[in-house]
Amino acid sequence: MIYAGILAGGIGSRMGNVPMPKQFLLLNEKPIIVHTIEKFVLNSKFEKIVIATPKEWVNHTKDILKKFNLDLPTITVIVGGSDRNGTIMSIVNYIEETYSVSEEDIIVTHDAVRPFLTHRIIQENIDNALEYGSVDTVIEAVDTIVESQDNEFISSIPRRDYMYQGQTPQSFNIKKLQELYYGLSDSEKEILTDACKIFALKGEKVKLVRGENFNIKITTPFDLNVANSIIKGSLDK
Repeated sequence: MIYAGILAGGIGSRMGNVPMPKQFLLLNEKPIIVHTIEKFVLNSKFEKIVIATPKEWVNHTKDILKKFNLDLPTITVIVGGSDRNGTIMSIVNYIEETYSVSEEDIIVTHDAVRPFLTHRIIQENIDNALEYGSVDTVIEAVDTIVESQDNEFISSIPRRDYMYQGQTPQSFNIKKLQELYYGLSDSEKEILTDACKIFALKGEKVKLVRGENFNIKITTPFDLNVANSIIKGSLDK
């Protein structure tokens, strides 16, 4: 079976003085999360779409789904974890407890605040996760990447043609993800930035899927302005 996990656990601290988490802010008169969910609803391959939010926003999320006619049997809202990977594992645990997981089952995880993903990106994540077991969506790095281990001086400058910027979706064989995550030490869990690093730490290959420059993550007021410009541009065509 093929599942989608929408990560909506953020509180939007970088968005500034706003009354709610960023995923619920309006983008062209609809909450950002609604734009995102609609993309997944359009793909009929998903057996279940699981949305994970902070506990205090579960009912609000359900109300939004109802308002925008997305309160569908295939969509469930659950409480997320304390961090990104904890939220992913909350979704995975819900799936296992509710449906029982087979060796072939995969999950496509995606940030609720990346509303501009395309059908191609979703489909390539599905296809490659089924074949390779782990997938990251990336774009080629445009700027030179500079590393500083002390935040004062450059420690290295990697070759730009080897560098990519990570996006989402990130997609995984569920059984393999569980095996690797629960095999991590506490120190390894502390350095995780995303779920693909779980596979990288354990020497597992992660297949790359090309993203899009406009598949942005809306985390700051500037990002929201850019997102509104993208929406306006698409409507003006």
